[in-house]
Amino acid sequence: MLDTFYHVFGHGYRPQWHADVIDLADTYLRPERHALFVATLGDEVVGTTAVRAAAPQSPPHPQFLADRYPQASTAQLFRVYVRPEHRRRGLARALVDLATGFVAAQPSYRVLYLHTDTRVAGAEAFWRSVAEPVHDARDGRPDTHQTVHFEIPLPGRTAWDLGAGHRPEVAAGLVSR
Repeated sequence: MLDTFYHVFGHGYRPQWHADVIDLADTYLRPERHALFVATLGDEVVGTTAVRAAAPQSPPHPQFLADRYPQASTAQLFRVYVRPEHRRRGLARALVDLATGFVAAQPSYRVLYLHTDTRVAGAEAFWRSVAEPVHDARDGRPDTHQTVHFEIPLPGRTAWDLGAGHRPEVAAGLVSR
């Protein structure tokens, strides 16, 4: 996970965003509704993904996203990463499937939320293949916000079921509330 911060994102470890990777046990292994999935090849960690009972926070994310996803019923995917030399073999999809299965088995979760930095090679295309986009926060400047927010539907459940808003009507590709 630290490799991602230093080698993929280029900004290194930032305690305000990455404290979870220093205390994996208390963040992912002890809390009942959290999980950490790790793919290994021999002694090498080649991929990770994690689930936390955490809705997006505002700031840094827009307030309407925090409002859309109730804290008590939102699972969030974190730390989805596959080492570059192990990509394009289905490993990320398998890790996300494991995480989605874990979330779906928890009756208290209604939705699985995530956001991604579109500057990471292949990230946006991957997430569009397994998740539904809910907000594109790119601001057009390559040195600033390049985030797209997604959710992975859980069978028979959505954030809208919990009163986050009435269910949108969809017609001709337009969403209205």
